[in-house]
Amino acid sequence: MTLFLSASDVDDLLNTKELIDAVEQAHADLATGVSVQPPITTLDAPGSDARFLPMTAVSARHDLAVVKFMADIPSNRERGLPAQRSMIMVNSATTGECLAVIDGKIPTRDRTAAASAVATRHLARPDSSVLGLVGAGQLAREHVAYLSSVLPIERVVVWSRSAATVQQFREDIAAEGLPVSVADSVRGVFDSADVVCTLTPSRTPIVDGRWFRPGQHINAVGAPPRPDHREIDSYGMARAVVVVDDYEISIQKSGDSVLALADGAIENADLRTELGQVITGSAAGRTRADQITLYNSVGVAIQDLAIARLLIDRALEWGRGREIG
Repeated sequence: MTLFLSASDVDDLLNTKELIDAVEQAHADLATGVSVQPPITTLDAPGSDARFLPMTAVSARHDLAVVKFMADIPSNRERGLPAQRSMIMVNSATTGECLAVIDGKIPTRDRTAAASAVATRHLARPDSSVLGLVGAGQLAREHVAYLSSVLPIERVVVWSRSAATVQQFREDIAAEGLPVSVADSVRGVFDSADVVCTLTPSRTPIVDGRWFRPGQHINAVGAPPRPDHREIDSYGMARAVVVVDDYEISIQKSGDSVLALADGAIENADLRTELGQVITGSAAGRTRADQITLYNSVGVAIQDLAIARLLIDRALEWGRGREIG
């Protein structure tokens, strides 16, 4: 039997802490060889801006093999449609049986915020209390929830091009009891925050590395997995201690990494530290309070596998989804 989970099926199946812990374990397993994920293959649709990415991973811990098939179609925004869509297929790593097919919208959003929380837990100063957000959409709201669970966040500062999006964000966050201030520029976010999350699908850098302050931690999250898109300029990548989710994938699919390498601002060695290595202690992350640290997030299949395991178990326990067989 194959379990089918729609977006509405998975909407409230997970809690923040268990997902953070699961994503943290997934990255540790990647560092120790308990899990494996190959580089991402890209399929470009002829005559279109559409790009399709099959993202795969296998975990011995969970006895699962996962393929997330992601469509990245920037022109969808002009159609009033999401630029990214995905489905996750989950198989038994032992028998190959298809265990589940899961709509990827909510899992992708939540595992992305959970990965930022994991990176923040290991890289930010423990006393960081002001969270800055560049972008104010749904992913920003998730980042507030997830990062507040790993740091003593007392205040949020946000910037977005859209005043309406900022207003909706403020209304949503008010329910959580956190004060929200609105910056008049991206630089204003960096001037105020201890931890900054950049959450925009930018093609050209919207962040100038000269704005980074000693002791700051940055989660660069928003750029799609395209080597010509980036949020952080080359100087910013050079100033920070950079930690990536996966080295091979980062130098292929992250424009923040690829373009900084092409500019000569950094070398490959500057991108060798993976989040799983920091978690397991096999590589250093932050070693001084005044260091600038940056987590360059592309999004990887091992994160999708971790959330798929949780979703399947909880859905079966709570009777969610449809079994097809």
